[in-house]
Amino acid sequence: MLGKLLAAYADHPNVAGVTILSLGCQNLQTSELLESLKERNPNFSKPLLVFEQQQSQSEEELVTEAIRQTFLGLVEINKLKRAPASLDQLVLGVKCGGSDGFSGISANPAVGYCSDLLVGLGGKVLLAEFPELCGAEQELIDRTKEEAAAKKFIHLMTSYNDRAMQVGSGFHMNPSPGNIRDGLITDAIKSVGACRKGGTSPVVDVLDYTEPATKPGLSLVCTPGNDVEATTGKAASGATLILFTTGLGTPTGNPVCPTIKVATNTELANRMADIIDINTGPIIDGLKDDRRNGRRNAGLLYPRRQWRGNTQSGAIKPG
Repeated sequence: MLGKLLAAYADHPNVAGVTILSLGCQNLQTSELLESLKERNPNFSKPLLVFEQQQSQSEEELVTEAIRQTFLGLVEINKLKRAPASLDQLVLGVKCGGSDGFSGISANPAVGYCSDLLVGLGGKVLLAEFPELCGAEQELIDRTKEEAAAKKFIHLMTSYNDRAMQVGSGFHMNPSPGNIRDGLITDAIKSVGACRKGGTSPVVDVLDYTEPATKPGLSLVCTPGNDVEATTGKAASGATLILFTTGLGTPTGNPVCPTIKVATNTELANRMADIIDINTGPIIDGLKDDRRNGRRNAGLLYPRRQWRGNTQSGAIKPG
């Protein structure tokens, strides 16, 4: 799995080249990683540098040469020119974390409206966090276009929950203490709101962790609900941008995938302004609806739009 994950990151559209630092005797051998990369993309042609410590003369020499060659690679990479791209080339990951009682009312429906707009334009949307879809399975199954995909969804949900139960947990334990304090007292309540990030579009595919998204439309991706593991899995499946909703606040971003933070309420947006990019609190205040906020979210997705700075979570510029 680790080899597939690292190969997916190396092959990610936002990654222009790769420097690998290897000890030499680790479990995931460099040859195995390169084989996973070949399986992921037989035509992979990005610059790839490998430095193995147990084959080097000294640690100082290894680090010096790795930095030197990496910076030489960056010189060539910086010569690449950006070009306009249509929205059907975008792969949008939708995520929630630190959810509150407003998540399923304001931010998630607004992101869902944005998701539907992107699907209508031929883009891809990735809805993940399988523990947070528990209780909303039937709605998603009813929206799944192909029976094989629906059966795969059921299988992944069941096997994932079974593995969690074997170690004394389970999907029923998903709501965090913060979720519960703010009204999300069961996994089903949390899930009904969480799945609204995927909008109302048909489900065209179901993917396991690191499996690449290939079909335009809404796909379900099997990831944990935890912020880091979920954003990592979305990027591994090809997400080039993530809309991340939060009601309680979370700083999680991603090193290769710009992450836009969407607050569910104005109090959070004001209190944690350093990590919030968009405020959907006006929906709660009755000043806007989810369609208006959804269109604002969509406006941030245009590849031609030049950002004045990084997203608040510190991810790279998507402009």
